[in-house]
Amino acid sequence: MTLLSVENLSQDDWTFRGADTRYFSHRYHDYPARMIPQIVDRLLSQYASDGGVLFDPYCGSGTTMVEGLLHGLETKGTDLNPLARLLARAKATYVDTEALDVEIRKFLEYSMRPRTREYELPPWLDAERVGFWFKEEVVQELMSVYSFVDHIENREVELFFLVAFSETIRDCSNTRNGEFKLFRKPKEVLDVFHPDVFRTMIDKLGRNRTAYGEMLGFMGAKRNWRKSEVFDFDSVKAIPADAVPGESVDIVVTSPPYGDSHTTVAYGQYSRLSSEWLGFAEAARVDSMLMGGKRLRSIPSFPSASLDGALQKIASHDRNRALEIASFYADLQNSIHNVAHAVKLHGVVCYVVANRRVKGVDLPTDDAVTTFFAERGFEHLATHRREIPNKRMPLRNSPSNEPGATDSTMVREIIVVLRKRA
Repeated sequence: MTLLSVENLSQDDWTFRGADTRYFSHRYHDYPARMIPQIVDRLLSQYASDGGVLFDPYCGSGTTMVEGLLHGLETKGTDLNPLARLLARAKATYVDTEALDVEIRKFLEYSMRPRTREYELPPWLDAERVGFWFKEEVVQELMSVYSFVDHIENREVELFFLVAFSETIRDCSNTRNGEFKLFRKPKEVLDVFHPDVFRTMIDKLGRNRTAYGEMLGFMGAKRNWRKSEVFDFDSVKAIPADAVPGESVDIVVTSPPYGDSHTTVAYGQYSRLSSEWLGFAEAARVDSMLMGGKRLRSIPSFPSASLDGALQKIASHDRNRALEIASFYADLQNSIHNVAHAVKLHGVVCYVVANRRVKGVDLPTDDAVTTFFAERGFEHLATHRREIPNKRMPLRNSPSNEPGATDSTMVREIIVVLRKRA
């Protein structure tokens, strides 16, 4: 890969306020704290060229992978959330349109047939839990849709349908609209809530089919569709050489979690209902599996003096909270060291992070990322700051758990760019 010029990049506006973030397969399915594709597009335009290998160690629903394909790159990603992996694979997978359209027509016909069969829940679903989150008639309709999807033989087409089904599950559940965490609708709302499962599924399929057709036209059919792989390994522990060999990656573009899931973005809670229906055994453990999910017993010393200072301030007020935060940064440091080994000499890494505030103390994640990579021979190229106009994030929280006490959370993102020089 030829490193492109970085001159004048810092003069650009990185907010992209009002931009369409739902083009092509980015239109599929919602996902918490989704990185907008315009950021990835600009970074790849500046630092990547056709033919390279792009890696995203926290790929989420696949935004970076889709943009990598659009830029002619081979793409690799990993995520511990099984629903995220499903979405990323679907968004970056080539599907034969003839086979896809045949199954969509079959489903439309299937939806118009009388449905008198009573479906039994699959053994992995808990009847009491399902009854709490779904109305009885919705459960039967969802089982009917599931039965159809389960009989699709073409794997790529089945994947396309599963994404629409996952979104249908969430939209037809008893969860409150506009929430990523699980909150049940109040009784007065549920009394008049009667979702049409089949209509919802048909609408999702139609929207996604249109989006896929547009993307396929841009890509020039399969001729320009490069290899894309999604893995389930934990980059904190190791990056398997058979998946991502050492010094094989030309560019990393990623947005790691802002912090431990239970105090920032609960990816597992958002994914729980869909994951349970789809039979993902690890659905209940996702948040504890992510970075910072297991708390350290002591606060380590980090190469970032500003991070150490922030942790000391928090520990003076709440040592347990400081241990939780330190656990996240220890996992982030281990992950970065593993990522650094996978990057080629002169390869570039671009991390989109946010400096959150805890107990009134700003946590310097941007400096932490810079110093963690510096330990592995990377030089800093640029840091860019942007407002967050579109992400569904709270502007205030309660950092001290005291009634009425609030503090600002994350309203800006920071893009840190580094290059491997040794």
